[in-house]
Amino acid sequence: MTDRPARPPRPQHVLHVVSTERLSPHLVRVRAAGDDLTSFRENSHTDKYVKITFAKPELGLEPPYDLAALRETLAPDDLPVTRTYTVRAVDGDEITIDFVVHGDEGLAGPWAARAQPGDRLVVSSPGGGYAPDPAADWHLFIGDESALPAIAAALEALAPDAVGAAFLEVQSPEEQLPIVAPAGIALTWVHRGRAEAGATPVLAEAVGRWHPLDGRGHVFAHGERGAMKALRDLLFVRWGLAREQVSLSGYWAFGRTEDRFQAEKREPIGQIL
Repeated sequence: MTDRPARPPRPQHVLHVVSTERLSPHLVRVRAAGDDLTSFRENSHTDKYVKITFAKPELGLEPPYDLAALRETLAPDDLPVTRTYTVRAVDGDEITIDFVVHGDEGLAGPWAARAQPGDRLVVSSPGGGYAPDPAADWHLFIGDESALPAIAAALEALAPDAVGAAFLEVQSPEEQLPIVAPAGIALTWVHRGRAEAGATPVLAEAVGRWHPLDGRGHVFAHGERGAMKALRDLLFVRWGLAREQVSLSGYWAFGRTEDRFQAEKREPIGQIL
């Protein structure tokens, strides 16, 4: 049995920051423009995402980065690193990405908090796997801050007469964002208070108090890995939904770095379905 060939990397786009905006105490919006974002405009997924590549400024590396070649010449600690983010919106040759920021924690958040117009942003062409099913009788959206961009984009893509619910976990009322949704979608903001993100069951508990509507539903549930695992029995056993009715995935994992989280996707602990 031969090994499966490695998937070729997606093309890189070198963008420049146009503007930044503090949406809430822990969310920063970055708008960035590039010369040709056709692949973004043609991607119809509402959860389209990119790999953002960060390189150490002091090394003077020029994008697009040939990561395979750099692995041959740079020490492991000097290699560019990637982080995965959902694209909130695409407008012509400009994209919008929302970053969760917790002080100096992490890599992408602190970068976004300090970003200035003209700064460079290197992103891959977009992936994605979900868009609301227009034939569904009802829709349900579940997520924390990491899923807000994808959920907001999906809500905006719904038909005006769509019905269902959205459960959105944030720390406090100050973190709530204006959301555009059809009148038939009931929005519920779930506050975890002083608890750390990913360390409380409040999201799954709130969803458990909801009852599916009549007909065939379509569910988008993305966020912290443990919280998503807590929803499996509810969605598939109690409610009896079919696999094709549910998009369920972890965007991150409590207590894990991004690199460790990505590595665990290939291990039993990282499997949600």
